[in-house]
Amino acid sequence: MTTWVFEGTVLPAGDAARLEFGTTDATGATDLLPGRFGVPGLVDSHCHLTVGTDELGPRLFGADFASERLGQLAAAGVSAVRDVGGDRSVTLKLAATQDDARPVVLAAGRFLAPSGRYFSRMHEPVEPEDLLTAVGAELDDGATWLKLVADFPAVGPDGPIRDSPMEQTYPTELVRAVVELAHDRGARVATHTNTEIVSDLIRVGVDSIEHGTSITEQDLEVLGARGGAWTPTLCASVGARPDATPEQVKRRQAKSEYLASMLELADRYGVRVLTGSDVVGTVAGEIDLLVKHGLTVSQALVAASTGAQDYLGLSGDGNLVTYDADPREHPEVLATPAAIVLNHRRIS
Repeated sequence: MTTWVFEGTVLPAGDAARLEFGTTDATGATDLLPGRFGVPGLVDSHCHLTVGTDELGPRLFGADFASERLGQLAAAGVSAVRDVGGDRSVTLKLAATQDDARPVVLAAGRFLAPSGRYFSRMHEPVEPEDLLTAVGAELDDGATWLKLVADFPAVGPDGPIRDSPMEQTYPTELVRAVVELAHDRGARVATHTNTEIVSDLIRVGVDSIEHGTSITEQDLEVLGARGGAWTPTLCASVGARPDATPEQVKRRQAKSEYLASMLELADRYGVRVLTGSDVVGTVAGEIDLLVKHGLTVSQALVAASTGAQDYLGLSGDGNLVTYDADPREHPEVLATPAAIVLNHRRIS
């Protein structure tokens, strides 16, 4: 096997380095990787490997869909994925059977939400009285994260009901019990929230806030003090929609400005900002949006690589995605890697 050699600048730190990947064959052959700037693998910290859409809207797909999605992520330089909700029979198996030919998978298993408070084709409802039992089952089957849908509008057969307000799905003290059970079992809790209840969720100890469009400075201070994380999923929250009405554009712009003000504070308070593609974006696209919302390119790269690896307990060893130009000066190159090494194997 050829040894692939990288000689250049490793980001986000910006250190000059010479890195070798693979195993030298009998001839001692080596080959130089294209690209003079490298990142030790990207991380998609909010991904749904089994979630897609059809003519009726979002739904769950199976193992073939997830395998194809993992291939797409690997081809974009993603070396690790945190799946935060989907078909548990697929995602928990992927997490339990790691494969050097694909990104590492951390999985939360199912979406935890009661009836009428999440997409009907995306989850099996869990009523409040059954929540702790359901959490125990996820942990028994190997989930290292839990995905709690903490607020959501009312949902009918055709999806969220128009003008239905977002409401809390589970009582705050029940969420506290979920967090305590997860922590006792060595797992963590990722929580979908877009309302002011985010403050209560942080108060009772959830580990990472997903979306979090109502997060406040005080919330960030509390979350950062205990090393918590925030995955703003800007691609989903404020990303452009071609069919948006003028009123929707106006609301998204206001939300964008607010999130930009909070992202600036997140770094100050030590909150781990993470990148997530959700269902509609990419890690490169999320980095671009983080920069447009006030982070430096280096900060956004930390969120998408070494910072996420550290928070999730992963290593970048054996992984590298290279670029011809310096992403700190030309962040658009993040969408077109020059080479990708995954688990010491060059795949692109």
